[in-house]
Amino acid sequence: MNSTEINYYYFKFMNIKPLDDRVLIEPNSQEEKTKSGIVLPDTADKEKPEQGKVIAVGPGKTDSNGKRIPMTVKIGDVVLFTKYGPSEVKVDKKEYLIAKEEDILAILS
Repeated sequence: MNSTEINYYYFKFMNIKPLDDRVLIEPNSQEEKTKSGIVLPDTADKEKPEQGKVIAVGPGKTDSNGKRIPMTVKIGDVVLFTKYGPSEVKVDKKEYLIAKEEDILAILS
């Protein structure tokens, strides 16, 4: 089982399913260094992450005719997103983000 499948089953077990065009993202936790090489700990005041891995996706938005518009992103995609668009949620002492698909700027390949 690869890590995407493990994450999928983990979140399926936890019953976290984003609604409509929302996406559950695990932000990349990158160790940050200053230009002089000092490593900043997680407790330091840092910028919000702008990149992460898609853990779960909703079914998609509905248009004015009631037809479901499929999602562009899928589980396992690494995405760039707007800095202040997603909402932060904490599950089992781990932070995740819930974002609308429109807050996702790009899928990294």
